[in-house]
Amino acid sequence: MKKTLVTYFSASGVTAELAKRLAKVTDADIYEIQPQTPYTDADLNWMDKNSRSSVEMKDLSCRPAIANAIPDVQKYDVVFIGFPVWWYREPSIIDTFMEACKWNGQKVIPFATSGGSGIGNSGANMQKLAPAAKVEKGDKLEANASETTLTNWAKKYL
Repeated sequence: MKKTLVTYFSASGVTAELAKRLAKVTDADIYEIQPQTPYTDADLNWMDKNSRSSVEMKDLSCRPAIANAIPDVQKYDVVFIGFPVWWYREPSIIDTFMEACKWNGQKVIPFATSGGSGIGNSGANMQKLAPAAKVEKGDKLEANASETTLTNWAKKYL
């Protein structure tokens, strides 16, 4: 069996719950990407063009700081990376994570939660940030996906 890591960023807890269930069904290690400055409800107000998340997503060079130590991804064969979809793509803190890791051929599978939008070009964006990784297109998953659904989905990559 391949050594697997499930890592995730979750602003509201939805992605966290899905990531924990994915880690369980894949027998994976788990790592939470924690922002150095946590996001408040006001920061996440996508209707406010001056909210923190709106400002970050408009600036593609923005790299919010990560509070906790970055895991050694070289110990893994497969790394699932979960996040909520923000403005049709991965949040900027995922870009921080991708650039901070030392990739060496690991298969990276993005997975996203969203109230409506798809995962967009997140996989391609992440591949550009980590050329030494093998980033798949990834998928948007339902927040309440069953264990069977998660197991079958993950098997495509393991």
